[in-house]
Amino acid sequence: MLTIVGSLVGGSGVAAASAAKPVILVLGDSLSAAYGIDLDQGWVSLLKARLADEGFPHRVVNASISGDTTAGGQSRLPGLIEEHRPAVIIIELGANDGLRGFPPARIVERMVQLVERAQAAGARVLLAGVRLPPNYGNAYAQAFQGLYAEVAEETGAALVPRLLQGVADDLALMQADGLHPKAAAQPLILDNVWPQLRPLLQEAGADAREAG
Repeated sequence: MLTIVGSLVGGSGVAAASAAKPVILVLGDSLSAAYGIDLDQGWVSLLKARLADEGFPHRVVNASISGDTTAGGQSRLPGLIEEHRPAVIIIELGANDGLRGFPPARIVERMVQLVERAQAAGARVLLAGVRLPPNYGNAYAQAFQGLYAEVAEETGAALVPRLLQGVADDLALMQADGLHPKAAAQPLILDNVWPQLRPLLQEAGADAREAG
């Protein structure tokens, strides 16, 4: 009995220590959910090792779902915020809205609402932008590409203009569907995210120290 109690106490201590770490919440679609590859090969999983290497205490919660849209993100974000109280939220959504031909103005409206909901909860926000395949027409593709910068300007969120910079144009790094990166591309995706994410982690850490 003593051994069992001791084990439970120890487990509670570990859980409490984990819960005390600031959280990075990734709200994304298949590009962040490691579609077509092992989950531990995805860029979000690689982020965990990068944080440790760089000396950041954060833990990562990957709430990405393949096929998700901005509307899906809106429905899920309040519960995720309540559960995890994230210090930083990475929003990687919009691609599936674009692939379905949703009006860019509607996507912008939903993205702004997502960012403002996250900011209202005290989280720093990083938007991850993507591009659509050229077969959707130049006019729509251009309008879609510009919406991430529009949302970032309106809300003050940080922005990764192209999550798949240096990846999407290299067929050797893309899966057969031409939409999802292979495992070999995931470190490059993380390298695209990190320069914009790192300052947010530092700012969030400074806020926490001041609050303490």
